[in-house]
Amino acid sequence: MSLEVLDERVNPLLGRREVRLVVNHAGQGTPDRLTIRKLASQHYKATVEQVYVRSIATRTGGSSAVCKVEVYDRPEVAEKDIPAFVKNRNLPKDQRVSKGKKSEAAPAPVPTPKPAPAAPKPAASAQTSTEQSAKLKK
Repeated sequence: MSLEVLDERVNPLLGRREVRLVVNHAGQGTPDRLTIRKLASQHYKATVEQVYVRSIATRTGGSSAVCKVEVYDRPEVAEKDIPAFVKNRNLPKDQRVSKGKKSEAAPAPVPTPKPAPAAPKPAASAQTSTEQSAKLKK
């Protein structure tokens, strides 16, 4: 597998580099986030905790993946800035927190029954058509 840098942008406000990479994976499937994370950390000489893969895109039948990666200057900045779902995606499969485990921990709320709608009240001046026609004849 080889790695090429397409785009690199330094974001000093957030203390990170925002990078677009092309990972060539001829004869193999699309690499997972962990593999791309390790390749990017080796390329930028950073620890794996400083690198987060945001997205991986491979065309159908293609042998190269375009990846968006963020390389942080310090891992503690990354911990504050990265959303929980992105951190979860960048973990190994056995360490991820699944939605099923979250729902088992917290019981689902019990729905409360809704009261039946009230019957419509008849209008005060409601007259039948026969009563109306009788008044008109007078």
